[in-house]
Formats: sequence, structure tokens, C-alpha cells
Amino acid sequence: MADSAVRVRIAPSPTGEPHVGTAYIALFNYLFAKKHGGTFILRIEDTDATRSTPEFEQKVLDALKWCGLEWSEGPDVGGPYGPYRQSDRKDIYLDYVRQIEKNGHGFRCFCTPERLEQMREAQRAAGKQPKYDGHCLTLSAEEVTSRVDAGEPHVVRMKIPTEGSCKFTDGVYGDVEIPWDSVDMQVLLKADGMPTYHMANVVDDYLMKITHVARGEEWLASVPKHILIYQYLGLTPPVFMHLSLMRNADKSKLSKRKNPTSISYYSALGYLPEALMNFLGLFFIQIAEGEELMTMAELAEKFDPDNLSKSGAIFDIQKLDWLNGRWIREKLSDDEFLGRVLAWASENDRLKQGLKLSQSRISKLGELPALADFLLKSDLGLEPAAFAKIKSSPEELVEIFNTVQPDLEKILEWNKETIEAELRAIADRMGKKLKVVLAPLFVAVSGSSRSLPLFDSMELLGRSVVRQRLKVAGQVAASMAGSGK
Repeated sequence: MADSAVRVRIAPSPTGEPHVGTAYIALFNYLFAKKHGGTFILRIEDTDATRSTPEFEQKVLDALKWCGLEWSEGPDVGGPYGPYRQSDRKDIYLDYVRQIEKNGHGFRCFCTPERLEQMREAQRAAGKQPKYDGHCLTLSAEEVTSRVDAGEPHVVRMKIPTEGSCKFTDGVYGDVEIPWDSVDMQVLLKADGMPTYHMANVVDDYLMKITHVARGEEWLASVPKHILIYQYLGLTPPVFMHLSLMRNADKSKLSKRKNPTSISYYSALGYLPEALMNFLGLFFIQIAEGEELMTMAELAEKFDPDNLSKSGAIFDIQKLDWLNGRWIREKLSDDEFLGRVLAWASENDRLKQGLKLSQSRISKLGELPALADFLLKSDLGLEPAAFAKIKSSPEELVEIFNTVQPDLEKILEWNKETIEAELRAIADRMGKKLKVVLAPLFVAVSGSSRSLPLFDSMELLGRSVVRQRLKVAGQVAASMAGSGK
């Protein structure tokens, strides 16, 4: 395959705050395209209609642009193989699903969610891998037609070989072999007429002429399903490359439950996008000590996709801090530094709105820092003493934080109105007065019981920063409960 024909893509789902792992995979694809003189494409995979939102899609676009990544084709710039949003491509997939059915490689499944859950529970109880048991494979053509004509809800599943294994060569892991008996009969078309990720992924990659699919190693086990779909459609698969997952220092998976993972979090704390990309790009190159500080162009020049590590990319926050500090000191002129500071402070309109909220709460300008500095702080340095004026016991604080954190994650559109509505609903569900729930949140978010209005502050700080501050506050409260304070 000629270098000039290389086409790669990043295909995030707009179901939450963009993850640094998305930037990590996107950067690899971007550098791969640069290395081969190819084309880098952005595609929005929003087949999960219940969780995908326009707000999150815009956050994906904004976050990747902030990272300094540019795509030649995408939902915002168009291109010859659009549309680049799967929900806009819904009518494309059905013909391919019907082709798989027609060739005898797919079947209609009428199993209810209740039956499927009972089946999985029985399999888990027996120590088996939960997967579809083939119940609807035995239905006659006449029964299938009758049930479809009667309007009975159903999905379309793919058939899986009963013997042997799937063998393929991965661009990172080399020769891989996965037994077919470990592969599930994947749903291809959901009952609402939307394709699953797996079906849409294959069709879109084919129609968009993707030559190399580079993604996280968690998708390695799905390759047999994808290869089968290509085979069932008579198509040639692309080259697969599965990158090691980003991990914490203890080798655990990088997740928002343990550490901040949103790109917006690092932007809000004042990390430079060049430093974050520099940090992530070092996972893909071989350099000597002392050569770590690199621009995007230098990363592209040193990029080595044939010599990637399978041991895992460790997200070392101390190294990121070190690189960010070097970028600030060594790469920015005085004027550039001032411009970056002003742009950062104005992000999400924090500075302007924070000052407006402060105006009615101060008697002299010198009181501003103490009142509103939490909007710009990286770390509040929260200690148990900060909760001294809160009447709730440590155990009640733990209960409040453990309830509020996951419930706030359910908010699709993050603004002061939705935040207030959710917190009022949480107080009702917990059977507590609203002020009892809000009092510790003031401390968690601002570091003080005297602060700017809570709902406005949470909106200005953004979901990812609030998430981390509530997590830290929960840990402080747990330490208080554990020590009997």
C-alpha cells in the first residue's frame, strides 16, 4: 500500500467529557498520517443515542482542537466521504446488514432483555463466559417472518464459526490467534434500527477508505467480529494496530474514578496543549535522555510506529508537570506567556463571570482573591479543618459525597439550572434538607464555607474540575470518619 494512500481516523463517541485517552489515540493517528503523507479523519460515532449529545460532540471537537490536532475530513469541515456523524448515516447500514442475512451469516433474534439477563446470570453461575446461547438460531424462516410481520421487537445478530480460531497480524502485537468459541454472536442491528458500534465501524471504515485502524488494546478482542463482518461482506480488512492502554503508576487502568482523565480538566488547570501532546507523543518515539522537549513537528519527525511498546503507557503526572513547566519557561516569550495566562483565566468565561458574581459580595477590591481565587486554583489543599463549621458528622459527609458524585455524572447538559435541579432531587431522594447537602459542597468546590453562589461556581469550574474536587473532598471526609473526628 503506497504511503500516499494512507487514511486513518479517530472515532470518538460523544457520551461524556473527552478523555485524555482519546487525545492519546488521536495523536498516534495524526502522527501516523503525517509520517506517511496520509489523511487524518475525525468521525463521530454516536450510535448510542441515549447517551450521545450535541454538547458532548462539541466538547470533543473543542478538546481535540485545543490539543492542536487538525483533521482533513470531519463533521465540521466536511469531505468527500461524508457524512462524518453516524447518526446522519443511519440509512447506509441497513443494506449491509441485509446482505449479511441474505448470505446466511446473520439471523433475527427475538430474545427479550429479561431472557438475556437470566441467560447471562446462569452462565456466570456456572463459571462460563457470558455470551449469546444461539436460542433464535433454530427458528424456522416461517416463524421469523410471522413474528416480524406481527411487529415483534428484534435485533439482527451475526453467526460465529463453531470450530477453530481467528488468526490475524496486528501492527503492534504481531501474530494473534483468538478461538471462535470465545467470540459472542454480536448484535449488528439494534431494535431501534440503529447499527451497533461493530457494524457501523466496519461499514464506515470501508466506505471512508480507511487503510489503518489504530485504537486502544481493549478492542483487540473485537477484531475477530470485525474480520468476520468484512469477510461476510466480501471486503478486505484494513491493517489493525492496537496501542497499549494508558495506565496509572500502579499499572491500573487510567479511569476517572481514580484520577482526572478529562482533557478539559488539564486545560482548566493551566496545562499547555503543546506540553500535553509532547507528553503523550513520547510514548510513540525513541529518544535519548535530555531530548524530551519536543514540538508537534519534532514528534512527527521522530515518530516510530514500528517500534511501539506493549508494556503500557504510564500516565506519570509528575513528568507531565515537569514538561509543562519547561514549556512555560523555555518555549514562551514574555508576551506569549501573558497571552496564555489571560486566555486560560478567561476559559469558560471564568474570570468575567467570577468577577460579576463577586461584585455584590465585597467592600474593597483587595477582598477579591480570597473570595474568588478558587476559580483559578489547581489544588484547594483541602484539609479536615475546612469542614469545621459544617454541622454534619463525618459519616454524613461521606454519605453526601458518595451520593452526589455519581448522580451529577448523569447530567447531560452542565449548567447552573441543571446542577441546581439535580442537587434538589438528590436532597429529596436522601430525605435531607437542601442546605444540609449544599453546605459541604460549598467547601468541596471552593475550599471555604463563604464563597460565590454554588451552582454558578460549579458551572464556571466545569464538570471535570468539580468531579475531581468532590472526589478529593470525599477522601478527606472518609479520613475524618476513619479517625473518629
